[in-house]
Amino acid sequence: MTATSTLNLAARDQRHLWHPYTQMLTAPPPLAIVRAKGVYLYTEDGRKVLDGISSWWVNIHGHSHPRLNKALTRQAGDLEHVVFAGCTHRPAVELAEGLVSILPKGLTRIFYSDNGSTAVEVAVKMAYQYWKNRGQNRRTFIALNNAYHGDTVGAMSVSEDSVFTLNFQRFLFPVTRVMSPHCYHCPLGLKRETCRIDCLRDLENALQKKPKSVAAVIVEPMLQGAGGMIVWPKEFLTGVRELCDRYDTLMIADEVLTGFGRTGRMFACEYGEVSPDIICLSKALTAGYLPLGATATTERIYDAFRSPDPVKTFFHGHSYTANPLACAVALESLKIFSDDGVLERVRALEHQLRRRLESLKSFPHVGDVRVIGGVGILDLVRDNRSASVDGYLDNIGPRLSAAFLDRGLLLRPLGNVLYFMPPYVITESQVNWAIDQIVEMLEGLEWPQD
Repeated sequence: MTATSTLNLAARDQRHLWHPYTQMLTAPPPLAIVRAKGVYLYTEDGRKVLDGISSWWVNIHGHSHPRLNKALTRQAGDLEHVVFAGCTHRPAVELAEGLVSILPKGLTRIFYSDNGSTAVEVAVKMAYQYWKNRGQNRRTFIALNNAYHGDTVGAMSVSEDSVFTLNFQRFLFPVTRVMSPHCYHCPLGLKRETCRIDCLRDLENALQKKPKSVAAVIVEPMLQGAGGMIVWPKEFLTGVRELCDRYDTLMIADEVLTGFGRTGRMFACEYGEVSPDIICLSKALTAGYLPLGATATTERIYDAFRSPDPVKTFFHGHSYTANPLACAVALESLKIFSDDGVLERVRALEHQLRRRLESLKSFPHVGDVRVIGGVGILDLVRDNRSASVDGYLDNIGPRLSAAFLDRGLLLRPLGNVLYFMPPYVITESQVNWAIDQIVEMLEGLEWPQD
């Protein structure tokens, strides 16, 4: 036995590994997980921790699900991987058929990739080349304030300028950014009761100024994730589709977070009864088992790339495109939705979250409460008369994360935004326990000094 092997996992990790979104100088040792089941993670030192963030928003049916385990094992015995340029296989075909059957109307072509960022990267490149293949030089993308679409260069470009993109500005292409609905921090100073989606005017003005030059408008429908867990009025989503149609441009819906039931509908676009021209999928696509991205589009866009001219080919791909193992698990996940009444379970979770969380509005450090589907959100403030906080970098986040972990609950606040997003299999009693921990924490919360 080597000296290294006698150390615990966290100590061995710190010798060689570099973690995402982590300041390695100041971060505490990582949580060493040795197994997981249902909504629980089990640590090397024997603790049981409730996964309150679905392992970064990906796990929906619970950890180590028997049907998903079986699907993965069965596929591994047949075919683990094959190049997808010039080849195909049953899991990729059947998953595409399954996705087309549930996606918003008109989305009939599936392009596979590896993760959420690449699904967005594909969408941006696809939209740009679509117009170019049609003989139009449309260079402008319109994106929203508070947007986050991923960490590759194109995905960062259409995201909000933030700490995520600060060091890479010189690599990003310019976009036009417009107002998004953030009712708690309304930039127009309007009240929720009286607002008639005035923030759509900003988008319309941008489209009017750039006729025939906008390639696409990209949005995270109904729930903007890393930008602050911002929940929209459905009328804004409907308005985006109407404006894209009126000004003849494409609508890209980034449903990497919101897809597969997270908002209480299979896809968040269903709230506005809209069909985007391109939709980006990942995260819960494989129920948290394996990396897989999918970008779905229409026959109209697909046909613009079919040409005897090889230059009109969509020159994009990944080594693990349409990995059979990932596709097989994703397909089984779709079957679980229909067999187990998953969306009904999410709606019951939404009802419970509303009932338990909305009463917390009276707490002195709670500025706002938002619930959509299986996501409960609290905007925390120094006091409920002021919303002055430091956003993602507010040091209340790491403090709360550590304190909840001591209680056996894994949460990762986005600075001052505390959210609870568990796997859908969580029980009513488990939800109540988790919210009890949040209530007790808020009752004793002292805001850290600057």
